[in-house]
Amino acid sequence: MTADLVQASWTRIDAWLREHAPRTFATLRPPAGDDEIAAAQEELGVTFPPDLVASLLRHNGALEGPEAFRFSSGDRPLGVSGILGDTGFMRGIDQGIDGEDEGYWLRGYVKFGSYDVTSDGLLVDCRTGRDSFGAVGRFFDETGTSFGEADSLGEYLAEEADQLERGQDAGIVTFNGRLFREASLPARPKYSAGEPLPAPDEQLPELDLSHSPTDLLHVSHLDGHEELGALIATLPYEQVVEAAQKQLRRLAVETGLNNYPEVEAALNAWERGEAPPRPDQTDPLALRLRAVLAQADTGRDRALRWAAEKIALGIWGSPYRSVCESAEIRSHFTVDWRADLHADLGNPPLPPIPDDRFWGALSNPAIDSSWYAAQYAQDRS
Repeated sequence: MTADLVQASWTRIDAWLREHAPRTFATLRPPAGDDEIAAAQEELGVTFPPDLVASLLRHNGALEGPEAFRFSSGDRPLGVSGILGDTGFMRGIDQGIDGEDEGYWLRGYVKFGSYDVTSDGLLVDCRTGRDSFGAVGRFFDETGTSFGEADSLGEYLAEEADQLERGQDAGIVTFNGRLFREASLPARPKYSAGEPLPAPDEQLPELDLSHSPTDLLHVSHLDGHEELGALIATLPYEQVVEAAQKQLRRLAVETGLNNYPEVEAALNAWERGEAPPRPDQTDPLALRLRAVLAQADTGRDRALRWAAEKIALGIWGSPYRSVCESAEIRSHFTVDWRADLHADLGNPPLPPIPDDRFWGALSNPAIDSSWYAAQYAQDRS
């Protein structure tokens, strides 16, 4: 029975999360009650497949929030109340569209996983008497419903357990007790570092040289890094500078840009506290980075272009912005970028995931948190 597969799969998922991502495991809720599940079926006028019942009897969904357990699709498992609310919402959307369009939404569909940000999510076919009864599909705002995720929720959960147990080979990463799912890293093209420096009059893309160490960093750059962003915002300036240097060095090594003598010399000087004066577009380092931009454009290698731009930002710009953006670009080269960033910051204790109140109370002249501060002031008044 696939209901037995549901239980076996949740046992594997729970065991893996308990050991490797306890904070994510803690968001899985206790079992739903039989009466609660029966009442939901009656209210929706459908029969839940045995797999959905078995899953709810194991976990009545997952709590909301940034630490929530999510399936590989990015969807958070819904409990009974969430199933009722989201399925009812989808039925409301369906009114006036085409209730018989199987590619959009039918009353026999029940949503059991939510993307939260949009109405996208996982659903199960509850139309009894059909071969598709119990099949798992996914709804997208733009394109509607499609099936093919799995023939049953048991099969779907078994694949989720397999992915967790495969670890990084399946894009599974843990950090600070939480589960993250990273995209697989594509093979990187190889570039030669032996090219001669371009001539000053060669037609090359312009390099942004407008950066300044005193540029304000908007808090949105930090908010996306969650607890690491809160750490960057509150550490001493000197520690942030050192982390920015280490992150930029990692990025240069991962892209091979450190093999260019102009880049290596500039990084060495910055690490010694001897950042070179701002150049014009024809200075050796600027010419080298402009040549890399041209090479990246020819090869349609956005990551290489971004890396070259971050070299300029790191050496001549705000260390706060540099450390944030270097980490973001490094996510295209390694799944361990969070652990690397934490190490480069000195591995201090991590604060809680910041909320708007945290950013509103932040006092750091290098960071623009004025919008949050205004909201925080209103809340306090």
